[in-house]
Amino acid sequence: MGMECFYIVTVLWVLSVCLHEFGHAWVAFRGGDYTVKDKGYFTLNPLKYTTPVDSLILPIVFVILGGIGLPGGAVYIDRSLLRSRRWETAVSLAGPAMNLIFVIAIGALFKFDVLKSDPESLVSVSMAFLLHLQISAIVLNLLPVPPLDGFQAFAPWLPENVRAQSYAYAHVSQFALFIALWFVAPVRSTFWGVILQIGYWLGVEPEMIRAGWNAYRFWT
Repeated sequence: MGMECFYIVTVLWVLSVCLHEFGHAWVAFRGGDYTVKDKGYFTLNPLKYTTPVDSLILPIVFVILGGIGLPGGAVYIDRSLLRSRRWETAVSLAGPAMNLIFVIAIGALFKFDVLKSDPESLVSVSMAFLLHLQISAIVLNLLPVPPLDGFQAFAPWLPENVRAQSYAYAHVSQFALFIALWFVAPVRSTFWGVILQIGYWLGVEPEMIRAGWNAYRFWT
């Protein structure tokens, strides 16, 4: 089951990354940034959103090491073309909203018993782990840490100097966040507790997620 689970989850995860970035681009276009269309962002072709290390290798490494959904795509928005700060906020939230569509769709399959909590079922464990990744991507992305979407959603409302300084230290902030998620017990337990609780509310037992993660890491 392991290798099949790896392929199913990876392919659908890449699709969700494309939809995440498509969401950013589509809302940006609606908000006034006409350049996103010329840049080729109105597509589900992952090559339009990716760089090999940041967009493919790192997200898969994060999934393998910690089972965390790290969106790896990128779209370049010309925010100077957006019509208002409200549009800037909407652009930032559009990506996580696309992940939310995945969560609702997969969660409904479990909630209404279309998919059973059967750790021997390839489809069930794959979808349970994919749901876990989508939830973790949403929770992670909405944290108010630069350069994540959660910070970018309220950054337009900050003073220019505060915003510029925050982005200048974005890599440091992001690195500190990941260190905390891995090594600071209260932060780690709270983060994963929220994610597992959301999954449980959607009808996915933690055992199914663990089964999916173990199956995904078929080489261990």
